[in-house]
Amino acid sequence: MLKHLLGGVAAALIATSAYAEDFKPAVIFDMGGKFDKSFNEGVWNGVKKFMDETGAEVMEFEVTNETQREQAMRRMVRKGATVVLGVGFAQADAIDKVAEANPDVDFAIIDVSWLDRPNLRQYAFKEHEGSYLVGVAAALKSETGKVGFIGGMDIPLIRKFACGYVQGVKDTVEDATVLQNMTGTTPSAWNDPTKGAELAQSQIDRGADVVYHAAGGTGLGVIRAMADAEKLAIGVDSNQNGLAPGNVLTSMVKRVDVAAYDTLKSAKDGKFEPGVNILGLAEDGVDWAVDKNNEDLLTDEIRKAVAAARKAIIAGDVKVHNYEDTSDCPH
Repeated sequence: MLKHLLGGVAAALIATSAYAEDFKPAVIFDMGGKFDKSFNEGVWNGVKKFMDETGAEVMEFEVTNETQREQAMRRMVRKGATVVLGVGFAQADAIDKVAEANPDVDFAIIDVSWLDRPNLRQYAFKEHEGSYLVGVAAALKSETGKVGFIGGMDIPLIRKFACGYVQGVKDTVEDATVLQNMTGTTPSAWNDPTKGAELAQSQIDRGADVVYHAAGGTGLGVIRAMADAEKLAIGVDSNQNGLAPGNVLTSMVKRVDVAAYDTLKSAKDGKFEPGVNILGLAEDGVDWAVDKNNEDLLTDEIRKAVAAARKAIIAGDVKVHNYEDTSDCPH
C-alpha cells in the first residue's frame, strides 16, 4: 500500500514538474511601451511581480505600429508560448484570430469583454465607477468651480471615463463646470504629450484648476502642464501621484496589474479558466490612490465624501452611468 502511495506521489510530482517545464508565457504590450507610466506599465507591474515570485521568464513584445499585433502573437505561439496575454482593446481582433487558430494555447486580454473563444480569458473594468470617485474629489478641491477632462483616442471606452467623472463632479457640486477635450481619433492620440500639455493649458486658460486625464502617454503632458501652472492633475490607470508630487490630486487606478498577475499565475498552476471578468469597486478592480505624494492635498471633507460615494456605489444606492451601455452621457 505504501509503495503504491509513494508511486502515486512521485507520478504527481513528475507531472507537475513536466507542466512547469512546459509553461511558457508571453505578453504583448500595446503602443506606448511597457514603461508608459500608465496602462501598459500597470500590466508590466503585474508581470514583474509574477516573475519575481516564481522565477519564471516571460517573453514580451512592445507594439510600435498596428500591423505588429497579430504578427507578434503568432510569433509567440511559434516560439512555444502556452499562454499569451494581450494588452488593450486594440488587440481584440488579433487575439480573436490567433486564439481561434491555436485552440491548445491559452490566451487572455485586458480591456475586452465581447469576444467568445473557449481558450480566451477577458478582463474589463468599471472605469466609470473609479472616475466617479475622482470626480467627487475634483469638485470639492476646485477653487474656481471649473474642472477638466482630457481623453486620449475618442472612443466609447474613454467617453465612459469622462461620463463617470462628470457625474461624480455634478453629484457633488451641481453647478460645477466640466471642460472636456479628446486628443484625437487615431492610436497616436495615446502618445502625444505635447498635445496633452496644449489641451491642459487651454483648459487652464478657461478657468480649470483640476484636470483628469485618461490619455495614456499623452497624459504625461497634461500632468506636466498642470504642475507648471501650479494647478492639479488627476492621473489614470497606474498610480501617477509621484510624477508631480503636490500637483497630482489623486489617480484613478485600474488594477490591470492584478489581471496580468492572476492570468500568468493561474496558467502556471494549471488552473487557467476562460471567460469574462468585470472588475469594479466591489471587486477592488478600480479605486483612487492615496499615498505620501498626495495625502496633504486631501482634506477630511474630500476623504469622507469619497468614502461615502464608494460605499453608496457598492451598495447600489448610487448608479454610475455607463456610457458604453447607451452611447450617451446624461449628466
